[in-house]
Amino acid sequence: MAASLISLAARIRNRELSGLQLGTRNWKLILDPTYSIVVPAYNESARLGGSLEKILSYLAEQGWSAEVEVIVVNDGSSDDTAEIVLRLAKNNPALRLVENPGNRGKGYSVRNGMLQARGRVLIFSDADLSSPIEELPKLLKALNDGAEIAIGSRWLQAELQTQRQPLHRQLFGRVFNLLLRITLGLRFKDTQCGFKAFQQRAAQRIFPLQRIERWGFDPEILFLARKFGLSVQEVPVAWAHVGGTRIHPLPDGSRMFWEMLRIRWYDLTGKYDGPAPATAKPAKTLPGKPV
Repeated sequence: MAASLISLAARIRNRELSGLQLGTRNWKLILDPTYSIVVPAYNESARLGGSLEKILSYLAEQGWSAEVEVIVVNDGSSDDTAEIVLRLAKNNPALRLVENPGNRGKGYSVRNGMLQARGRVLIFSDADLSSPIEELPKLLKALNDGAEIAIGSRWLQAELQTQRQPLHRQLFGRVFNLLLRITLGLRFKDTQCGFKAFQQRAAQRIFPLQRIERWGFDPEILFLARKFGLSVQEVPVAWAHVGGTRIHPLPDGSRMFWEMLRIRWYDLTGKYDGPAPATAKPAKTLPGKPV
């Protein structure tokens, strides 16, 4: 028992958590992670295992394994996506699986994961790791420097793209970005990069109000961030196009356009001002720096 208390005291000193009163704090707080990484997945059996192994290996190399939880949100997959996660989780206690009630969309998956995450910093990453996990320190530095939200960008430094999208996808992205500037007033060069990080308080402010459940959810969370005065920093990250994408420019582009109009309509009709349609799970954390 004495050895355990000495070990606990050392951990507290190492975290610079001065002022922690062991007699009055909930012991479970000590076990909550500093970071949560949310990975939405739909029929990702071909690449999810490799992506998770890269994430877990990187966390181990950085000495972060005890500080991070990795949440894979299975969006009603019909392949063995869930089985892959469960198999890896047997030897990786930081990894856990969250199941959606059927196929609901990427936006729903990200929101579901974010509302169940316990970290003080919440990150979501695409399952294909088109932005490598090694780029994570760039987002964390932006948060540590004062941003409440850090979003990866493919276009702030386009030379960081090691494999660009096909030309028609690039054209669609530029047109969509222009429409976002006109319709929602979003001035970012890239809203759609699937690599974003949030301070816990920012995530708990935004994600309970998110209503868009499919591809158009990124502009919604950034619109909400602007509406609530949250600071957002766009961060250039390395990125490579990965084949096998499930977004189709014509049908999905049309849906994203209507979702953009819905965001403006929700705002005009006060949908973002009333009670949140989902409830954020309270995150219990230790005092200290966010990153």
